[in-house]
Amino acid sequence: MQIRRSHERGYADHGWLRSFHTFSFANYMDPNHMGFRALRVINEDRVTSGNGFGAHPHRDMEILSYVLEGEMEHRDNMGNGEVTRPGDVQRMSAGTGVVHSEFNHSQQHGLHFLQIWIQPAKRGIAPSYEQKHFPSDERQGQWRLVVSQEGREGSVSINQDVNLYAHLFNAGEQLAAPPTRYAWLHVVKGEVEVNGETLSTGDAAAFQPGEAMSLTGKEAGEVLLFDLA
Repeated sequence: MQIRRSHERGYADHGWLRSFHTFSFANYMDPNHMGFRALRVINEDRVTSGNGFGAHPHRDMEILSYVLEGEMEHRDNMGNGEVTRPGDVQRMSAGTGVVHSEFNHSQQHGLHFLQIWIQPAKRGIAPSYEQKHFPSDERQGQWRLVVSQEGREGSVSINQDVNLYAHLFNAGEQLAAPPTRYAWLHVVKGEVEVNGETLSTGDAAAFQPGEAMSLTGKEAGEVLLFDLA
């Protein structure tokens, strides 16, 4: 198990945007943290009220958004316009090219979300968009599959062999991890003991195939678990 501590992440403060980068991104470059398997980006972004990312292009990347607090307004040149709220998972396959914008929908409150990039299994596909809601009771005390290659169990589909699980847990709860190959565990909030090590909000751990993963909640919170080929 290799641990990536929250305070070790890259950080950028643009005034309207404060962002922590788990992996190298934009002006933050660390050759030891360029991604993990197909997982390329996990940015923890906080956007002030009424601000956001203006229209900009992407190609050949699977982009996931996971809102933690507030509301995110999405628009793209495929004609999609939607507001993403806590419990929603948004997926945009950039493929041959897409132009999109993401804004804080509120004029009073901040937006806090995770921006996740996954390298696609195939380049040059037609761009597409999908969003689904996963109520907290579906994630509480269990691993809820929220993203998969085939869109299994009502999850959001993705153009890569990746399974993404979300789990809301309580203090003292044992979290029996689902079967994984290469795995990346990201602590969204709270505190969890992993193989005897305490991981807190923003911390993460990487696992090789066959490595044991023993998890116990220490302080109520949420974790995301990426199962990667």
